[in-house]
Amino acid sequence: MKTIKGPAIFLAQFIDDKEPFNNLKNICNYMADLGYAGVQIPSWDGRMMDLQKAAESKTYADEIKGTVEEAGLQITELSTHLQGQLVAVHPAYNELFDGFAPDKLKGNLQGKTDWAVQQLKYAAKASENMGLTQHATFSGALMWQTVYPWPQRPAGLVDTGFTELAKRWTPILDEFDKHGVDVCYELHPGEDLHDGVTFEMFLDKVNNHKRANILYDPSHFVLQCLDYLQFIDFYHERIKMFHVKDAEFNPTGKQGVYGGYQGWVERAGRFRSLGDGQVDFSGIFSKLSQYDYDGWAVLEWECAIKHPEQGAAEGAPFIASHIINVTEKAFDDFAGRGADEEFNKRILGI
Repeated sequence: MKTIKGPAIFLAQFIDDKEPFNNLKNICNYMADLGYAGVQIPSWDGRMMDLQKAAESKTYADEIKGTVEEAGLQITELSTHLQGQLVAVHPAYNELFDGFAPDKLKGNLQGKTDWAVQQLKYAAKASENMGLTQHATFSGALMWQTVYPWPQRPAGLVDTGFTELAKRWTPILDEFDKHGVDVCYELHPGEDLHDGVTFEMFLDKVNNHKRANILYDPSHFVLQCLDYLQFIDFYHERIKMFHVKDAEFNPTGKQGVYGGYQGWVERAGRFRSLGDGQVDFSGIFSKLSQYDYDGWAVLEWECAIKHPEQGAAEGAPFIASHIINVTEKAFDDFAGRGADEEFNKRILGI
């Protein structure tokens, strides 16, 4: 068995124009002081990095890596959650996602998609330049508006949708393979890949591409009422990244999974700071350790109630306390004795 690395933290929710969250150096020093050992970097925010430059210049990539290492941290992965979303967007969501791409592409659905595909390809090379082997992203969605359909979905719609999704992602997966990096999809409501079944359908369409993998985030499964522990049993071979994020689901006689169009505080299902929700992290860390997951445990902080700085401060010791230093021997080795084939046969009476 292998020991999970951590604690680490995803920087996306903490970036701000105010110090110390306004540049990579400052935010890394801040997180190191809280006890983190790694940072996951959102590649779309210029205050953290220039993705294209990191792909085209090994020197610049080394500078980014050096800035992080000067703070005593490691880069765990890069993230293209916003760009990945734009690889596949239904026209109904075109304007809603304008903020995820350059202003010049507002309203231009195909332009945003083309830009996003190139961004992912930059991410593959930038990851290689930084010595990284996993990458975090979203799949995008062509079918989400049909997830609970009325009227019923036309026959073949889902198959056509996944065929198109695979068509868009296969060249990207091939590019990541060229650079030795796994693409880890965060399975998330709002994305066509949001649970095990949808991941399997996608995997079938990309011919079980070895670079198509999973960013495991139990919070999104709590809100779907999915068995997030058994999920690990099913998909551990494809789980290459781990977001440590808490959530709670408290249905009432008035509201359930869909939330009644309420804000985050008023929803039955909501994200919480670590330890404030319902996720069984002891069970998760045990299962991941059992299956030899040796990647990073990365806090993704999202909470409807608690201040982010308190969440970050509490997150590092919480993760550290759950990481299992795996054993190198069986607990009952003291009672064992050496044996050979002849001895085993005598024991069996054969």
